[in-house]
Amino acid sequence: MDQLSKERLTIRVDEVDSTNLYLKRLAREEHPEEGSLVTAEYQTAGRGQMANSWFSTKGDNLMFSLLIYPRKVEAAGQFIISRIASLAVKNTLDQFTDDIRIKWPNDIYWKEKKIAGMLIENDIQGKHIENSVIGIGININQQDFPPELPNPVSLRQITGTIQDRDYILETFMREFFLLYRDLQQGEIQTIEDEYMLDLYRINDYYWFQDEGGKFQAMIEDVMPSGHLLLRTLDGDEVRKYAFKEVSFID
Repeated sequence: MDQLSKERLTIRVDEVDSTNLYLKRLAREEHPEEGSLVTAEYQTAGRGQMANSWFSTKGDNLMFSLLIYPRKVEAAGQFIISRIASLAVKNTLDQFTDDIRIKWPNDIYWKEKKIAGMLIENDIQGKHIENSVIGIGININQQDFPPELPNPVSLRQITGTIQDRDYILETFMREFFLLYRDLQQGEIQTIEDEYMLDLYRINDYYWFQDEGGKFQAMIEDVMPSGHLLLRTLDGDEVRKYAFKEVSFID
């Protein structure tokens, strides 16, 4: 993290609509340094991928957004930012427990339960990314979740111990910028390979569902655009899916 400017901001707020919205407004109006960070104790309009909501009780978890300027990354290959963020969360949580995986595109799972999610919003200028606002929520110390949430879990529930949120955030920042430095040095294939190795339900056939119904398939690849390639068990066909076009069946 020594490559980050000392001028970068760390803003801590008690309550906000969402840390992504806050940081996007700040990026538009003040253009803060790369690595600037907004954290919140509570979000009134927390968002996940593709308009999903993110629920968290006040003061228990980590909710933050990070600003970077990956201007050499082309819009067509923007999923590399999602890979880096996912790996950074996984590598952070690996220091506390086993069985952490990345569920495509960028949910973080412990076994069959969701411990973290993210929303990455890229500002595209021409063919390249001008800036990325990376919003992340990690369940740290929450013990009770609304019954309508299908499969949440927190680090405290896994470990049985109250965790230091600031330490976990510092660990994430270190892991993220190690991977980001790899990107800046052109080590894209290394990042892509690590992401594939850490995917949830990789290297076997599982049940999925798309608009045509249920089918069994194996994850073949994830494209630079973020599209998921699945090889079907029946017919040995490779199908391509964008976010929300296919779902995992438990």
